[in-house]
This record gives sequence, C-alpha cells and structure tokens, in this order.
Amino acid sequence: MKRIFYFMVFIAVAVMLLPQCQQAPQGKKAKYVFYFIGDGMGVNQVNGTEMYLAEKEGRIGVKALNFTQFPVVNFATTYSKYNSVTCSAAAGTALATGTKTKNGTIGMDSLHKAPLYSVAVKAKEAGKRVGITTSVSVDHATPSAFYAHQPSRSMYYEIGTDLPKTGFDFYAGSGFLQPKSKKDSTAPELTGLIEEAGYKIIRGDEAFEKEYADAAKAVFIQKEGAEKGCLPYAIDRKEGDLTLAQITENAIRFLMKEPNDGFFLMVEGGKIDWACHGNDAATVFEEVVDMAEAVQKALDFYNQHPDETLIVITADHETGGIALGTGRYALNLQVLQYQKLSQEQLTHEIQALRTAKKNKVSWEDVRALLSEKLGFWKEVKLSDKQEARLKDIYTKSFGKGGAKMEKDLYAENEQLAAEAIRIMDAIALVGWTSGGHSAGVVPVYAIGAGSQLFTGKLDNTDIPKKIAEAGGY
Repeated sequence: MKRIFYFMVFIAVAVMLLPQCQQAPQGKKAKYVFYFIGDGMGVNQVNGTEMYLAEKEGRIGVKALNFTQFPVVNFATTYSKYNSVTCSAAAGTALATGTKTKNGTIGMDSLHKAPLYSVAVKAKEAGKRVGITTSVSVDHATPSAFYAHQPSRSMYYEIGTDLPKTGFDFYAGSGFLQPKSKKDSTAPELTGLIEEAGYKIIRGDEAFEKEYADAAKAVFIQKEGAEKGCLPYAIDRKEGDLTLAQITENAIRFLMKEPNDGFFLMVEGGKIDWACHGNDAATVFEEVVDMAEAVQKALDFYNQHPDETLIVITADHETGGIALGTGRYALNLQVLQYQKLSQEQLTHEIQALRTAKKNKVSWEDVRALLSEKLGFWKEVKLSDKQEARLKDIYTKSFGKGGAKMEKDLYAENEQLAAEAIRIMDAIALVGWTSGGHSAGVVPVYAIGAGSQLFTGKLDNTDIPKKIAEAGGY
C-alpha cells in the first residue's frame, strides 16, 4: 500500500513539474533585425518566380529562392480597418506599428486623431541604430509608415518633413517625390530641412564610398539626374544603376561602422508591386529575384552573427491577383526569359522609334522591335489571332488617330506595348484578375534569433509586435 502511495505522489510531483520541464530555454534577443517587405508580393509571385527559374533550366518544378528555405514559413492576413482589400499605406502602417488603420493613412489611427509609432521607433528608443530603405522613393507609402504620421499617403512633402524628426540613422531610396511644398511657396525645401537636422545627403554609390564614414546620419539616394520616383526595374537595369542589394549592403556598412548595441533595418522591394499593377509577369519575377539578392546581403551578415540576428520577410499585400495557369493543365513560363525589358521601357522604345522615323513607322519596323525585345516570331511563336491584334493596334497607333495610352497606377503605356505584354503573359499561361490589390494572404519567412515566434496563425499586425518581442524593445 505504501508503495502505491509513494508511486502516486511521485507521479503527482512529476505532473506538476512537467510544464516547467517542457519550456524551451530563453534564447538570445535579436541584436540585429532585418525586416524585408516585398510590396505586392503574394504567394503566387514567389511560387511563380521559383517555377519560372526552374523552367529556364529546362525542367518542371521550382528553383528555390534563398528566403523560401528559411526554417519558418507562414502566411498572414492583410485586411485594413474598414476594407477587406488594403492599400499600401494602411498595410504599411499595420506592418510598422501593429495597428490597423484606414486605407490611405500613414502612421495614424483610423480617425486621424493620434499618431501610431512603429517598431523602428521602439528599436531606436531601445538604443538600436535604425535604417529605413526602399527601391522606390523614401516618402512612399511603405517606408514612410515607419517614420511619418500623415492622414494621406499623397502628402509627400509633409511626409518628408517627418523624416528628420525621428533621429533614425540611415534612410535610402531613389529620392523624394515632392521636395518642395505645393501648398506653401514659403515653406523650406525638404533637403535643407533634412540637412539642418544633421543628415548628410549622399547621392549615388560612388559618393557613398567617399562620404559615409564621416556622416553621423545619412540619406542615401540616386545620383543627380536619376529618376526620383524609383530605381530602374531589374529587367531594365544598366551598368551604374543603383540596386536594392547595394542599398542593403551600404545600410549594413553604415549601421555597423562604429560599435553599437545592434540595429533594426527595414528593406522594401517596392517595384514588385509596380510591375504587378501593370500585369507584367516577367518583370514581376525579375523583381522578386532582385529582392532575393538583397536578402542575400542580410544572410551573409546572419552567417557571421547567427545567434544574434533575426531576418523576417513578408509583404504588405498581393497585387494583381496573379494566376499561374489559365485553364490548361500547363504553364509555359520559360518563354518569359525572352522578354528583355519592362512594359514601361518597351513604351519608351516604341516612342523612340516613332521619333526617329517621324511617325512613319512600318509594320516591319515594329516586328523587328518586338522580335528583338520580346523574342516574338523567333523563340516566342504567335498565333495568327495574336499577330492580327498587334497589327490592328499598330495601324491605329501610327495612323491619323495617333497612339492611345493605357494607364495603370504607376505608369502610362502605349497600347501597343501593353498588348504585347498581354500576349506574352497569355503565351506563358499567366493570368491576372485586376490591376489592383487583392485580399490574398501573403507569405512570411523567418530565420534566426526569435524566429520561432512567427509560427501559428498571423495577421499583419502581429509581425511588428513579434519583432519587438524578439528584439526586446
């Protein structure tokens, strides 16, 4: 009887202690945090890129991107405060602050009465160095959600004036969309305000090499004369163009140039979204690859500091409702490798041809251009119907009526260029449901210190909260 009693006591004590024994030991806090946001990068943008890369190698399957091999792979919902389909401003605010807000709003509550402060602000308050970077303008929706508080994402000048107030250490992107106020002609120019706050504005990669070491705080943008609104698409890139990978590498160098207590770095691949708005599959997939190249810079850093580094990758929303397959049980993504430029750049090429020929452009001239830039009639075979559609638009565009333009959110393209890209996507068997956003879930990938926090059901508002927990902010 005593044996049974002692056995039962032993079992009871063991059961009481069991929860404590099962708890995992607390790991190190994430001293270094990378937060990548692929704007518009839904699940199919990633999966399509991996399948495209495999088809380029002549096989069916996937060629894995570096971040899809992270140990934590998950999904997150993206709806905003009042809409099932979010905009970039509300989604950026959710990813930055952990709070839902009204579409169009940057870093404020849905009633536009109170500011919402981002995980980057918390990191700065915790003594971390902070960088906010993007492949589009520094005052665009996603990056601005980490530092600005404005009722409308289109208030670019006002957003820019919020930048120096944060005291963040490093900003980077293509430039600023509105360096001067449109409402007040006496308002100071934005660059002056930023410099007065102690920031050095560095233009171009060559200048960065010479100037970053002596800068206490910096804003790194493209060199003089380059596009202010965005970096070039990866598919259009020329030698000397600034890249997202360079921005990421330079951000790391700047944040680590002196002893510190760690850093928080946000990196946005902003032009995935732009290409999706234009329903341009080849350009989308190349932009996802381009972001993976930026991620590799973070992974290189992680491999040097594996116990102290967290890398989180997600998206603000999906754009375009991309479909991998249009009815047949097949894909033909390999044809996209023959597309040598974006839809926007194809428009520029057509316009240059129009100018050079003084609008006296023959159908043979157009065929030669589309053959060279898209592989049409060579590697990419067109049906009679597809060729007839192109020729009909050509006849109208170079006739008395002149060229008609098709507008999406970020570009205005010649109808001939837009139709050529539609045909290319149709041959690849890629479909689109819209030129806007969708409510599809977005992927979440994590590796490193605190990455286990990103398992289980996630909403976009959970991600910055878990980053703050991992970093101990």
